[in-house]
Amino acid sequence: MPSTNIDNPESRMVAFDADTAGSDSSSIWVRTILIVMSLRPAPRPADLDIVRASYDRAADNYVEMVATTGIGDIRTHPWLKAAMDAFASAVAPIGPVLDVGCGPGTVTAYLADCGIEASGVDLSPRMIDHARRLHPHCTFTVGSATDLDLRPASLGGILGWWSLFNLPRDVLPSVLASFAAALRPGGQLIIATHVGDDDVERTEAYNGVPVQWTTYQWQPEQLIALVQQAGLRPVADLRLAADPTSGPTTVVVAQRDN
Repeated sequence: MPSTNIDNPESRMVAFDADTAGSDSSSIWVRTILIVMSLRPAPRPADLDIVRASYDRAADNYVEMVATTGIGDIRTHPWLKAAMDAFASAVAPIGPVLDVGCGPGTVTAYLADCGIEASGVDLSPRMIDHARRLHPHCTFTVGSATDLDLRPASLGGILGWWSLFNLPRDVLPSVLASFAAALRPGGQLIIATHVGDDDVERTEAYNGVPVQWTTYQWQPEQLIALVQQAGLRPVADLRLAADPTSGPTTVVVAQRDN
């Protein structure tokens, strides 16, 4: 059961008790741990190439929206910034951090500016082009969450920051298991995603760009159960109400203990 429950009209943070619920050097690091063909890969989503093409089309508009509206920039949202700052503080002494589905690298760069060895990977080559241009001090690689075979116990932290909601329901558990195996003891996974019960078919995004993908929504309790099944211990659950620009949101943080 949760040990702490803080409520306000906009959000709720739940902290879980430990006894409940189950430059050059960065480039070398990325080449060492990233993008190796997996011996036991997660299932490849049938629509992966379609989703990749959709994000390539949307990338330019998305980057412009980050600059003009603050979308995707945690510095514009105090609750999300607080969650990321807590995550950063916890994982900094543990090891490098990988931002899976990093988009144009906004959050990756934020973590790097906090002194963390942070790198990013994204399905969309166009997103990675933008990330490399905007944040040349970070290392970014093209790749899919389903194709990564990360070295066991190689990372202090992993982000799935609004980047896992396109993974089908039968694929996400395998991806989370691979993340759990890649974390060092004490390392953490942070996930942010859309809350709901429906699978939403998207045909337009980011100011009218034609896209084709499914947004798989989750209830927070379902997501918590999945990270537990992957072998991680939930340590925090932040729930945000819908606002004029976004539907309800959940942020789940889970830790590898051994």
